Amino acid sequence: MPSETTSMALREVTAEPEFSLWQRIIGLTRRSPTAAVGLGIILFFGMLALMAQYLMPHEPELVYAERVLHPPSSEHLFGTDGNGMDIFSRVIYGARFGFGIAIPAVVLALVIGIPVGLWTGYRGGMVDEALMRFFDGLRVFPSIILALAVVAATGQSLINVVIVLGVLDSPVFARVVRSEVLALRSSVFVESAIAAGNPTWRILFIHLLPNAIQGAMAQTAVRAAWAVRISATLAFLGIGIQAPTPEWGAMIRQGAEFMISGQWWVALFPGVALILLVLGLNMFGDGMQEILNPRSRAEK
Repeated sequence: MPSETTSMALREVTAEPEFSLWQRIIGLTRRSPTAAVGLGIILFFGMLALMAQYLMPHEPELVYAERVLHPPSSEHLFGTDGNGMDIFSRVIYGARFGFGIAIPAVVLALVIGIPVGLWTGYRGGMVDEALMRFFDGLRVFPSIILALAVVAATGQSLINVVIVLGVLDSPVFARVVRSEVLALRSSVFVESAIAAGNPTWRILFIHLLPNAIQGAMAQTAVRAAWAVRISATLAFLGIGIQAPTPEWGAMIRQGAEFMISGQWWVALFPGVALILLVLGLNMFGDGMQEILNPRSRAEK
């Protein structure tokens, strides 16, 4: 019989190491500095969105009629806009709209694209051809023009913008998942599942989905950056979210009117915030694709 000391030693040897959050961050930095920097930017804006109520020195839609177009100062760090609203507070609050549009739009695109990609890749045939040709049509048509037309027709609300962006982006995830399923549907584990009498839904969502979703997950951050950029473009063109709502695209549109007269701060600060968030999402997405790529992992 092993002694108590020997049993404790064996448990210590066989126990899996516990990694702290700091160790995981260091590991991510070593594997992909690009992903680490992108994650840092995303977390920064996520903190702004979550803590906006406590970080804003003024209400984002509070009008100071006597302080219209005041330059940056100790009272208003980023100055005031053409309505006399504090730009610093509006930039902070605008982070909520950035994430509030990007996250639901990507989730909707996943909900639409993943089942379509699973079904068409597994079944094939005429249904596959018809759906893929329809999705190809969505991707070929300029997305910004299509989004402009649909949002203008359905109404300029936050929900409509999210739905339009989610539907327009679903072909990306459908294509990625479909290509994975096409490579996996002849695998031994799929044939074994069919021979065991598993229904189609179980084969798709229990056996194929966990093995085919990796590429789609690597695309989420990049597609979130696309959603943020397109939603801001719609607002800048006057089709998306409208002023005085503190949305960065709408703020840039208002500030563009004052650039010629020298009030540069109205458009500069929301523009910088928009660029940084899109950059952070793209960097994190590129880094995760690099990490999840089997070839890059084999090289390292």
